[in-house]
Parts: sequence; structure tokens; C-alpha cells
Amino acid sequence: MVTTLYLIRHGETEGSEEKRYKGTIDVPLSEKGVRQIEQVSAFIAEKLNQSMMQDTGYRMQDKNNHASDIRNHESLSVAPKLDAVYCSDLRRAVKSAEIIAKAFGLIPETMEELRERNFGEWEGMSFDEIKEKYPEDFNAWVKNPLMFRPTGGESTLEVKERSIKALDRIIDNHSGGDIAIVAHGGVNRVILCQLLGVPLENIFRIEQDYAAINIIEFHSSYPVIKTINYILY
Repeated sequence: MVTTLYLIRHGETEGSEEKRYKGTIDVPLSEKGVRQIEQVSAFIAEKLNQSMMQDTGYRMQDKNNHASDIRNHESLSVAPKLDAVYCSDLRRAVKSAEIIAKAFGLIPETMEELRERNFGEWEGMSFDEIKEKYPEDFNAWVKNPLMFRPTGGESTLEVKERSIKALDRIIDNHSGGDIAIVAHGGVNRVILCQLLGVPLENIFRIEQDYAAINIIEFHSSYPVIKTINYILY
């Protein structure tokens, strides 16, 4: 039994032209971000439709079971559907999830565990500003990027602990289904590192653009990555 996960980063946000660590700052989607996620929603619907048609085609090859043929024929008229949509409780993720969920008649379930990393006193700052204003902390981050925690913030390992627990719970609750998670660049990278068996030190070797789509199939508990950082714009 295969469980399919569409792991998505939220769309572009307002003020995204300035490269700053937004973290838990609750910025909204931009107009472009809304359009990006509308494309994502249509893409998922098409993928689900293709999967349903393929599955129906396989089952209809059994010509010896007339009742099964009738049921399969009738299923051709059934619209493809996600089982559930989950998201971070920050509004850029919530709005993205609402756009996707609406197409499937769903209401997204928010989970604080899927929030972007809390960068504490660094939030809203650029890389260069952090380096200039907090040189000692910056050097500590460089030396131990997994364990270091900005004042008032989280470490990468803490993000991993909460996000992977959330992922495991979601997958367990929807075995054999099709689900979507809308989260953030940092959270998505952590999840992908975990599923790929990539050391977390290499987290930034995985790109996650705005509205990026990652597709993962879980064969029982074994994950197979089908797509990483696919964008439609």
C-alpha cells in the first residue's frame, strides 16, 4: 500500500525581494504567491487524475470479473481527491494550504509543529546584518550549525525533532492515501534530509523555492523521493 505525500513550500511572500530571515514573522503571501499556489493546486489535481486513470486501467484488465469492470467504469467519473491537507499555522502557509484544499473540498489542518524555524533575535535580519551585529553568535553558528540556537530561537535539531514527529503522525493517519503538507523552506529541507538519509549538516544542498513541489511515496514505511523542488513558473 502506497501513501503519496505532496510536500509544498508556501508561495512567494510580500517583501520577498529582500533576503531576510523571516522565521516566525507572520508575513502574508504576495499576489504572485497566490498565483503560484493556484498552479500548484491544478498540478496536484492533474497528478491525482493521472494516477486514478492508471489504476483504473490496470484493474479493468481483469475481464473475468464483470462486477469489477462496472465499478471501475463508474469510478472514471469520480473527481480526484486528496485525503487531507496539513500546514504550518503561519498565514503564508495557511493561505497556500487553503487555496490547495479548496479545490478538493477540504479545510486544511494547521499544526504549530510545521512552523518555520524561530530565529529569535535574528528574525527580520539579513545574513550580512547578523554577521555584523552578532559576530560571536554568528561564528558559533558556523562552528555548530545543528546545535546553535539564536537568543530566543531554535536550533536546527529542535526543528527536526518537532517536524519529523508531525510528519510521522500524518503519514500514520493516512496510510495508503494522498495527502499534502504546506510548510516552509527550512522545515521542508529538514524533512527531505531525513527521508533521503542525508546528514543534516548538508541541509542547504537542497533547494526549496517558493511554491516548490516535492513528491514522496511511502511504501509501507520506506520513502521513495519522486520529485524535489519542482516549480511551475
